[in-house]
Amino acid sequence: MKAFIAGLLLLLTGCQSAYYAAMEKVGIEKREILVDRVEETKDAQKNAQTQFKSALEQLSTLIKFDGGELQSVYESLNDEYEASREAADRVSARIDKVEDVAEALFDEWQQELTQYSNESLRRASERKLKETERRYQSLIRAMRRAEQKMEPVLAALKDNTLYLKHNLNAAAIGALQGELSSLQNNVQQLIQEMNQAIAQSDAFIDNLKTNN
Repeated sequence: MKAFIAGLLLLLTGCQSAYYAAMEKVGIEKREILVDRVEETKDAQKNAQTQFKSALEQLSTLIKFDGGELQSVYESLNDEYEASREAADRVSARIDKVEDVAEALFDEWQQELTQYSNESLRRASERKLKETERRYQSLIRAMRRAEQKMEPVLAALKDNTLYLKHNLNAAAIGALQGELSSLQNNVQQLIQEMNQAIAQSDAFIDNLKTNN
């Protein structure tokens, strides 16, 4: 099994390397791909914010339920949970792609430092590399912090959905009322972390473009 996993990772790495090489042949450098992927991650985070707010609103509507078909209410909440899980998965996948191209870019940059014959230019490039890496590390930490904040929200949504699934009655809704405040706080923290990551994304992109 370990050999299989190692082989799969090697294959995936090779595919990415081939992709970057193909893009460079048509004039698209890793730096540009990194900018695009940071933008895509930012968009995925914004979409996730909207989706989590929608799920929270659906739960809030459920708490205020005063008659009707509980099955349809459960199905709506379950749909919101599934959509939230998909949105979270997209964010995680986007962050992974940012990490992949960033590592490839920095590895290439580090290797190319050895190719300079002009020491002054080499030192200037090395300083720029270190500064870009520092900004990137700050960005990726912000992205991962926001990513971690999604899990408590997803767990709460899943718990509430499962509980309602097996207890389709007014008493079940009453039992969920105490969960709403906690979920609201978690969603608020998530949105704050995502806003910080989005702001850092904008700053990182501006810096890359300015120093390109």
